[in-house]
Amino acid sequence: RKAIEFYEQALQIDREIGDRRGEGNALGNLGLAYAALGDVRKAIEFHEQALQIDREIGDRRGEGADLGNLGLAYADLGDVRKAIEFYEQRIVIAREIGDRRGEGNALGNLGVAYKNLGDVRKAIEFYEQALQIDREIGDRRGEGADLANLGVAYEKLKDLTEARRLWLQALEIYEAIEDPNAALVREWLGGLDQ
Repeated sequence: RKAIEFYEQALQIDREIGDRRGEGNALGNLGLAYAALGDVRKAIEFHEQALQIDREIGDRRGEGADLGNLGLAYADLGDVRKAIEFYEQRIVIAREIGDRRGEGNALGNLGVAYKNLGDVRKAIEFYEQALQIDREIGDRRGEGADLANLGVAYEKLKDLTEARRLWLQALEIYEAIEDPNAALVREWLGGLDQ
């Protein structure tokens, strides 16, 4: 709520001085803040406004981020197919501008979306692509998430040996970077032993 106050002040100033890029950033940040509060519909409104500005001013990186954020918001609403549309648009832009981190994030999000639709094999394809990118760019947190997600997918396929192998790799990374997701992966590993 405090962050929202500051973003609203920034938005007002950006509008007063005619800083369209700043305005788009403030709108996107407001969208993220409302998403964090669980007000997904309001988040979507802000992300759509940010997207409109970023398209008007030709900010492809901002446009890609807005599309990814809209995908996450629609996923939160349970509209997985709409989320997939936004993630796919995000990937196109990320590849056009060479945003490997954005591409990896979008691929991982596509994996989650397809897992949620029950298409685990397709999810695995996207997780593996995301993992390759995250390893190439040295994104350890992303690599850990990809490995953890792959483990979940293999658990769903009843390949518990592969799930364990992947989760152990994820746990090693999460512990090394002190990521709180290490506790969740430990819990999953413990569940395999029961």
